[in-house]
Amino acid sequence: MTIKDRIQDDMKAAMRARDAATLGTIRLLMAAIKQKEVDERVVLDDAGIVGVIDKMIKQRRDAIAQYAPAGRQDLADKEAAEITVLEGYLPARLDAAAIDAEIREVMVQTGAAGPQDLGKLMGPLKARLAGRADMALAAARAKALLAGG
Repeated sequence: MTIKDRIQDDMKAAMRARDAATLGTIRLLMAAIKQKEVDERVVLDDAGIVGVIDKMIKQRRDAIAQYAPAGRQDLADKEAAEITVLEGYLPARLDAAAIDAEIREVMVQTGAAGPQDLGKLMGPLKARLAGRADMALAAARAKALLAGG
């Protein structure tokens, strides 16, 4: 079963359960997927859908970072609930040791040796870790490993 099929099944289940919060989040996700498919004139595979989900999660984390200091905890809680629903469609996340192992492997493949090679390393690394790791964490780990840490 593809991620898209799972999303559609969950949307039907949320409609039957009258779960407005989950249904709203799933509808936003379906709209984002459809928009990307129309814009790029393709049918997204699981990897493409994971990219859309990652982008939506990042947008919600940014919104939470804006709402919390402004005293809008109600909106921050709504965004956090949406993140929880969206994360349910992502593949299992890698732990720090697994991320380090992937970074070292890509370092060998690309020949990256120092901090100046971060750009050369991040392209292939992003493709390998898409949906399986937080790219901000992976970039920080890559910087540390390239610096000799």
